[in-house]
Amino acid sequence: MVLIDGHALLHRAYHAIPPLTTKKGELINAVFGFTNMLLRVVSDLKPSHLIVCFDRPVPTFRHKEYPQYQAQRPAMPKELVAQTERLREVLKAFKIPIYEMDGYEADDVIGSLAKQAGGEVVIVTGDRDIFQLITDKVRVYAPKKGLSEPEMFDEEKFRENYGFNPDQLVDFKALVGDSSDNYPGVSGIGPKTATELIQKYGSLAKIYKNLEKISPKVAEKLKKDKRRAKLSFKLAKIETETPVNLDLKKCKFGMYDLTKVREIFKKLEFKSLAKRLPEIEEKKEEQMKLI
Repeated sequence: MVLIDGHALLHRAYHAIPPLTTKKGELINAVFGFTNMLLRVVSDLKPSHLIVCFDRPVPTFRHKEYPQYQAQRPAMPKELVAQTERLREVLKAFKIPIYEMDGYEADDVIGSLAKQAGGEVVIVTGDRDIFQLITDKVRVYAPKKGLSEPEMFDEEKFRENYGFNPDQLVDFKALVGDSSDNYPGVSGIGPKTATELIQKYGSLAKIYKNLEKISPKVAEKLKKDKRRAKLSFKLAKIETETPVNLDLKKCKFGMYDLTKVREIFKKLEFKSLAKRLPEIEEKKEEQMKLI
């Protein structure tokens, strides 16, 4: 099963690809970039099931917990809002279901679906907070820069890059905070110190149980910002028990009408992408026989 973080990938495409317009003047760079990545994912990963998850334009439980959460983020540009609706048309043509839920972020919906899936799951996103979901069954396919050079992260690759286990990423974030999501962490503790503490003690809870063993200077910072650390932990942790229900039949990939896909591609003038459709359709026909 492939779970795609819709907003994360759409935003990346919008900023990575120069403005592209149709002959009628419609801006399509984000939809083009997303669709290009979608075709690459289908070709590279050959999913039997595929879902796209979106954020909802309403406050989440994190905003209620901490009103300053993501407060510095600008509103989505009008041009991107319009492209989001176009993307939904593309996904509908491919018969790819969209999962989203008020009060939760796409990450939470993805985490819940991955848990319910039970089998092998690949999450496609540019948001590295989702690395905390990596397990022996869940991997993350993440672009390095813009939408280029995607890398597959499993438990081993994550440890090589971070120095601790995927599920400890929440503890790390609780200590260092996150400027993009605007939550504080512990003042004066950076990535190096946070990594050393996690490697030695394992979790935020165990770090606080062993303050007497930690250098007085660092221990003082931890004591001072204990409430901030606990709050940051709560904000950083992806919820995997959202009330979303996975329907395996609806998310089987490959049952789309090629004619309808070609129609929307023609409308959006995706000539280069249209050339890749027959090959993918052929692969999916072969794959559907095995489902």
